[in-house]
Formats: sequence, C-alpha cells, structure tokens
Amino acid sequence: MFENVRIGFIGGGNMGEALIKGLLGSSLLKPDQVGLVDVDSARVELLKERHGIRGYHRMEDLARESRVILLAVKPQTVPDVLSRLSGQLVGRPLVISIAAGISLAQLEDALPDETPVIRVMPNNPALILQGASALSRGLYVTDEQMRMAVKLFESVGIALEVEEKCMDAVTGLSGSGPGYVFHLLEALIDAGVLVGLPRATSRELVLQTVKGAVLMAMETGKHPAELKEWITSPGGTTIRGLQVLEERGVHGAVMSAVQAATLRSQELGKK
Repeated sequence: MFENVRIGFIGGGNMGEALIKGLLGSSLLKPDQVGLVDVDSARVELLKERHGIRGYHRMEDLARESRVILLAVKPQTVPDVLSRLSGQLVGRPLVISIAAGISLAQLEDALPDETPVIRVMPNNPALILQGASALSRGLYVTDEQMRMAVKLFESVGIALEVEEKCMDAVTGLSGSGPGYVFHLLEALIDAGVLVGLPRATSRELVLQTVKGAVLMAMETGKHPAELKEWITSPGGTTIRGLQVLEERGVHGAVMSAVQAATLRSQELGKK
C-alpha cells in the first residue's frame, strides 16, 4: 500500500513529529519517503537529523513531490497554507488535515476541483503512540485512500472513520478527554496525600491503578458498570466512596464537561 508513496508533512510540531515517529517505527514508510517543511528551518534540520527524513525549504517543492500531503499546522495558518498549495498540487494528491475546526468544505473549496481531502482529529497520547484518531472523508476520497489514511494514524494508536457531523463530539470526548483524565489523576493523587500517603507513593499507586483498570476494561470487553460490581462489596469501602461520588454529581459533571467541550468546538468551527 505504501510502496513508493511519498508523504509530505507541512508542520513539524509535536503532533507532526509523533506521526513521523509512528510511521517510521511501524515500518510503514522508510525515511526517504517522508518529507517535511516548517516555518522554523531549525526544526526541519533537527527532525532531519533525528529521523533521517527529507527536509524542504519551500512548501511548493514538497507539494510537487508528495502523493500524500499532511497539514499539521495551527488552524489560523491553514488559509495561507491552502492558498500557497492550491497552484502547486500535481495529480490530485491526497490532502490530510489535522487542523481543529477546519471543515472538509473549507478545505475542498480552497483546493483545486476534486482534490481528495480527509479531516482528522487525533489526540495528545499520539505523542507516545497511544492516540485515538477519528477520520472523516471528503467527497473525492477513494476507499483505497481512506484505508491508507486509517493505516497512517493506526501507527500512533487507534483510528476510526466517522461522519464529519460527529467531529465536534469527537473533539469534546477524545480530543479533550486526556485533559479530563489528567485532572482526575491529579485529584486522586491529592486524595492519597490527604489520607496520609507520601506524594510519590500516592502518584505511583494512582497511575498503576488507573492503568490496570483501563487495561482490564479493554481486555475483558465488559461494561464498566459490570466491572465496578466485581469490586463493590455490600457495606464495603468501595460502595461508601461511590456514594460520595454520586452525591457530588461526578458522573453528571463528566458528561456536562464533554457536552461543553463539544459545544465549544462547534463555536470555534463557525468562527
């Protein structure tokens, strides 16, 4: 699928490098199949040295030599990038954008007619190759191109195809989700300190407890409510703690947080 395919990255920030690292680490691509251009020439040189990829000084040169172009830039710079790209695309390469809030229609309207475009919402754990990415296809994307894009993002975690109308919900859930998890981790660690544990001990116990619970849910495939029942004895410690969480409305608060983030994503998209 990727034999002789050249992928050009526009933007070499953390997420761009995470994808490059995943693609090379999974052996989907060889270093000479990956190109990079960035406004920071020092960053290009650093990633060239670190990963052995090809570096470019001009976006136009990268575009002409790439079958897949991946936009890994900030949303506010996308219009300028698309304007410069529009006249340089040869043979309708696949354009993949990970810029939050930029719709497929916006991308397609700014590029030559019938350019295949895919919009992706990855998340932060892609930086350690444990990300969750959602992909939406544009009007002119073939099944083969979609399979290729899914394979690319599977190199840094899981990748699922969704309808574009779901993208704001994806942003509110998995895009912002790591922030909620880190917030809860901090609360649990502080709770351990509150009841007398040294902070380092509390941190180690919390991280392993959460990791173990997540892996247990993934490997058993059971509903979290069922797993919760396994450790909730009548009159025991867990049910007492869960009672407090219910009284304080934690379940509803988490749902409201995702809803609020989804609405904010919609607002940003309109802007």
